[in-house]
Amino acid sequence: MIKIKAQERKLMVGPKAGTYMYQMTPETYSTLTEEKVIEEASLRSGIQKGALKAAYDAIGHTIKAWGTEGHSVVVPGLGTMRFAVNSKAVEDVNLVASSLITTRKIIFTPSVDVKKALKEAAISITCYDRNGNVVKRVNSGDSGEIEDPENPGSGGEDASGGGDDLGQ
Repeated sequence: MIKIKAQERKLMVGPKAGTYMYQMTPETYSTLTEEKVIEEASLRSGIQKGALKAAYDAIGHTIKAWGTEGHSVVVPGLGTMRFAVNSKAVEDVNLVASSLITTRKIIFTPSVDVKKALKEAAISITCYDRNGNVVKRVNSGDSGEIEDPENPGSGGEDASGGGDDLGQ
């Protein structure tokens, strides 16, 4: 389940500047360490941690080396990544220089399987007012229906409707 928080915040720019609106962001629990990932992969695969760590390190170094050589590299089970740049444009070829590069970045394109898993993941949204108080909770799948936790199997309501566990 993907947990989302909707925080009431005052917009500072745009046509609705000064208006309080609910902005949604994913809740991040923590960053899992390399050791935790290797331990879990070892349990799931039956491969010893030492062998798995050596392979994990080798794959990481290979992806980095090939990516920095300009290749689009498959990240196993996840998608592809490549390096890219943002730069200033110039009219005269004699002005082209590496100093025109303003940003170096990584572009990641998820695989179809990862996109499908994300699309099918259930969503749980907790809404917080501007004072940090919980004012509403919404649980739903990706169907656009809102599930009513007090009436399971009700089929939910349209995504624009209500239905939450705080009586709202």
